[in-house]
Amino acid sequence: MKGLALLLLLVVAWGVGLLAFAARVSGSTPAPDPPSSDGIVALTGASSLRIEAAAELLEQGVAQRLLISGVNPDATREQVRQATSTAGRAFDCCVDLGFQAENTLGNARETADWARYHHYRTLILVTADYHMPRALLELRAAMPKVALHPYPVATQTLDVRRWWKTPEAARRMTVEYCKYLAVLARSSLERLRHPGRRAPQADPTGNVA
Repeated sequence: MKGLALLLLLVVAWGVGLLAFAARVSGSTPAPDPPSSDGIVALTGASSLRIEAAAELLEQGVAQRLLISGVNPDATREQVRQATSTAGRAFDCCVDLGFQAENTLGNARETADWARYHHYRTLILVTADYHMPRALLELRAAMPKVALHPYPVATQTLDVRRWWKTPEAARRMTVEYCKYLAVLARSSLERLRHPGRRAPQADPTGNVA
């Protein structure tokens, strides 16, 4: 009986966490204007909206340079430029393409190397709304001394405010929540193995301090 009670408690906690996570995602857009920073990093995905939003911020002079992380190795610079309607003069001088990252952990490592090379201490992070909590967790673990300012972009193919109404949206939100929990667990284990190393503090709802 005790085992069953514990299992039910875990299921309830997981469900409450999922609802809180989804509520955080749904309330994150439209994003407020980010503060001026050293650089901008956009994590690629199925939509070009992330790149467009990041390029627009760069054109506005909010930061010095933009890194587009996770670009397809077969893509050319011109193809990436054509993927966004907001690319202007700043694209030619101040945009770097990262071809190494294959997932969010790879994005974090690629961004950390880029920020270290340019001696950047503040970055604006641009990615999809539902992906932002996990991306923040990964990037803050990779570069704990760099201040990150989230700039989430609404996902056109996912209604985050009514995600439970369709099987595909529910699956997508649930999978992302589970991925987030996995990263959170990994970060917690790293903290136990290296007590002196500062790791990002977070809770199961996606809030990261």
